[in-house]
Amino acid sequence: MRLKTILIVDDQMGIRLLLNEVFKKEGYDTLTAANGNQALQTADEKQLDIVLLDMKIPGMDGIEILKNLKQIQPDVQVIMMTAYGELDLIEESITNGASCYFTKPFDVFEIREAVKQLLAD
Repeated sequence: MRLKTILIVDDQMGIRLLLNEVFKKEGYDTLTAANGNQALQTADEKQLDIVLLDMKIPGMDGIEILKNLKQIQPDVQVIMMTAYGELDLIEESITNGASCYFTKPFDVFEIREAVKQLLAD
C-alpha cells in the first residue's frame, strides 16, 4: 500500500517546513512547492492525495493553481490556506473544488484533523 501523498504549496519557507515536518511525522509522503509552477509540475509527475495550498502566492494565485491542479488530477483534495479574510476568494476556491480552507495563523492540529478526515472519506 502506498503512502498517502501531501503536497504543501506556500511561498513562505517556514510554513512549508512546519507542515512538512508535521505530516512526515504522521506517516505521509510529503512534497513541497514554493510557487504555482512547481506545484503543477509535481502534480504532473506524482499521484497526490491532498494539496495544502496557500491562497496568495506571487506569480500564480491560489485560485489559478487550484483550477490547474483539478484539471491534472480531478480527484485530488485541496485545502486552501489564507492569511486574508477574503470571503469572495474563499467562496471562489470552494466553487472550483477546494474541500475546505484555513485562515492563517492556523492551528496545526485542526489542519491535521482535516487531512485525516478527507483521507478517510
